[in-house]
Amino acid sequence: MTDDTTNQNSQGAQDAPADDAFSFTLKATDGAARLGEISTPRGKIRTPAFMPVGTAATVKALYPEQVRQAGADIILGNTYHLMLRPGAERVARLGGLHKFMRWDGPILTDSGGFQVMSLAAKRKITEEGAAFSSHIDGSHHMLSPERSIEIQCLLGADIQMQLDECIELPASRDEVRRAMELSLRWAERSQAAFEDQRSAGSAGPGQALFAIVQGGTDEELRRLSAEALVAMNFPGYAVGGLAVGEGQEAMLRTLEATVPLLPAQKPHYLMGVGTPDDLIEAVARGIDMFDCVMPTRNGRHGLAFTWDGRINLKNACHAEDTAPLDPQSSCPAARDYSRAYLHHLIKSGEMLGSMMVSWINVTFYQDLMAAMRQAIAEGRFADWAATTKARMAAGGK
Repeated sequence: MTDDTTNQNSQGAQDAPADDAFSFTLKATDGAARLGEISTPRGKIRTPAFMPVGTAATVKALYPEQVRQAGADIILGNTYHLMLRPGAERVARLGGLHKFMRWDGPILTDSGGFQVMSLAAKRKITEEGAAFSSHIDGSHHMLSPERSIEIQCLLGADIQMQLDECIELPASRDEVRRAMELSLRWAERSQAAFEDQRSAGSAGPGQALFAIVQGGTDEELRRLSAEALVAMNFPGYAVGGLAVGEGQEAMLRTLEATVPLLPAQKPHYLMGVGTPDDLIEAVARGIDMFDCVMPTRNGRHGLAFTWDGRINLKNACHAEDTAPLDPQSSCPAARDYSRAYLHHLIKSGEMLGSMMVSWINVTFYQDLMAAMRQAIAEGRFADWAATTKARMAAGGK
């Protein structure tokens, strides 16, 4: 699917003229849904945007060229994993993350907070930061706001995230408040550390630091977090701490209460989300940016995302089906190969099966975002969303 709102070619933002400074332009709105463009020295990011997750300097099972051809303008790198292996200082010595993985478009790095949360018994949260033991070799580390920013600058990330404490839901209100208030203090320290890096020449004018609004599903805590962070005047704002066990209905209620508190002329990023339905509903509530491992994680297990819903290629009904997944897709794996062949690869445990279905899913997610951008530009987002959601719900097998 082409994106008629920008008429960019398959190389995406890399061919567009670059500006020296980070900026966001809001081009159109349709209800709360927003069409925009982020400018960075490494290219433009069309929003709403989905960022494929490149955890360890790779979007799993795909070449960088395939990710570009799928339509992605930006990818996400993981601070926690890269600091442990191969190490941020080593990546810096090798020319930075972009050169290291041969991706010349923008990269956003998370702060590492979510991964540290998942370590549970292997970490301890204090005012200073998160002390933890490596899941690789047991070595001890302290991830403070200052160290998180230093790592992200060593990697050369175009968009960086403050260190925050992300807790699993459900949790008590006192625990949610404690984590939210700690995240606010860490936001101040992250911002100061980023400015220190900039003064030292380790971060340029085209790089940006985003804040993360926390507060669980408590609307009052979300309001307090958002107001304090907006007063700090970050270039962009993320909504964190969702998709961690609260369910879609609670997530959407939280977005409805939180997103209107964020500056309209700055990007809104929902972290770690999600399904195609989640993306559509979140865009309808004013979100501009997303990331999630779902396209590649599901791809490695033979679950394909399509306009007709989820297709489990392990199912026996595909064993002799000569039809492709989507004859209109721009992805050769979805367009040119039979469901029977994909079924065979997945059932046989062939590496190629994981690669092809991951490619299909990353392409579909980019096509989905392109369709949303076009619908917003044409003022028909609500109708498009209803029709698309109904089609996806009715299909799948």
